[in-house]
Amino acid sequence: MAGGWRETAGDDSGTGATPAAGGVLPPAASRPPSAPRVGYFVGSIVNGMRDGALRWADLAAMATLAEEVGFASFWLPDHLLFRFPGEAAHGPWECWSLVAALAAATDRIGLGTLVACTAYRNPALLAKTADTIDEISGGRLTLGLGAGWHEPEYAAYGYPFDHRFERFEEAVVLTRILLREGRADHHGAFHEVTGCELRPRGPRPQGPPVLLGSLRNGPRMMRLTARHADIWNGWLVHGRSRADAVPALREAVDAACAEVGRDPGTLARTVGIAVDQRPGAGAAAASPLTVGERLPLTGTPEGIADELRRFAAEGISEVQVSPTVDGLAGIELMAPVLERLRQEASG
Repeated sequence: MAGGWRETAGDDSGTGATPAAGGVLPPAASRPPSAPRVGYFVGSIVNGMRDGALRWADLAAMATLAEEVGFASFWLPDHLLFRFPGEAAHGPWECWSLVAALAAATDRIGLGTLVACTAYRNPALLAKTADTIDEISGGRLTLGLGAGWHEPEYAAYGYPFDHRFERFEEAVVLTRILLREGRADHHGAFHEVTGCELRPRGPRPQGPPVLLGSLRNGPRMMRLTARHADIWNGWLVHGRSRADAVPALREAVDAACAEVGRDPGTLARTVGIAVDQRPGAGAAAASPLTVGERLPLTGTPEGIADELRRFAAEGISEVQVSPTVDGLAGIELMAPVLERLRQEASG
């Protein structure tokens, strides 16, 4: 990795965050296998926040209702502009402005970025921003980080698209050191800070937990996650949103941890899935899945709750659901599912 680092203390496992209500997940080895936490993900490409379809008032009402019905967390994507062939340009609201506002508008629900693109912000300022929002929320933020992927938005906003992994790696390490240690000196290939300090600090001495996502076909991302993340995330939304997709990914995560000398049990595991509760959705999902197809989770509240329990049995601590039904209606449809999971946990 490019650049010279000076780190005053701490190990390299990425597990230093202090648990808080609505915040960091427990390590993979310590969570009971009965049911996962369930988070709500707001989309931005096909529906959701696309071109302001969901306004601020809508998002605030959604987060409040999600908190009331028992969602553990509320997640926002970080994009600026979409330009796809054959479509008019469209875009969502800016991520961090919304997360800060939601931190003040809610009381208990965890908040997270899924994921914040490190290319759009200086990593030192990103660490400062995350620590400040963790303060506003009372320790409920999870900092999900990603390298970005949609080149047109980079070009439109003037961000470089070259060396994406190398830039991302350097940004992740610098952000993590600042959050964990409170200061950093770094002179690297893409970023430079001298005597940088986070003052004041937020409610957690080592900052919010860091989430990184990677899939089996990204070995460098897997190793980076094993070295520096508190939480791993697998994004199943565009493929098979079923628990039987987890074992192969889990094996790859475990192998990456072994490669870097980390106990796999110290890395929490989460996945994002698609959920389609529209009438008749189950019939379409019953057809065989071909390569490249999207298979959302469908069925009755009991059936969806059963599948979520299967995710827990595979070692998944939290499932972020991306509903096909937008807005308050999507949250209301998931409420019976959450109630069934609560009933089993209390029984």
